[in-house]
Amino acid sequence: MISPQQVESMIQTKFPDAEVQVTGDGEHFEAIIVSGEFDGKPKVRQHQMVYAAVQEAMASEAIHALSLKTYTPKTYQLAVGS
Repeated sequence: MISPQQVESMIQTKFPDAEVQVTGDGEHFEAIIVSGEFDGKPKVRQHQMVYAAVQEAMASEAIHALSLKTYTPKTYQLAVGS
């Protein structure tokens, strides 16, 4: 079983500038990632970038499901209303 902190670490390694929050039960996870690397990229591409960071864990089925919410710093500020 894999922990939310391990998933967070995998994503953080690929996106060192990102704010990453991961919750989950050891198989099913939800991640919120805020990164400048997403600027100018559509949501599908943003999600592909994150899935690439956890590809090995997903291939081995350590991660059964991963729900993503990705934002640029600007879109995150709009989403949270700050």
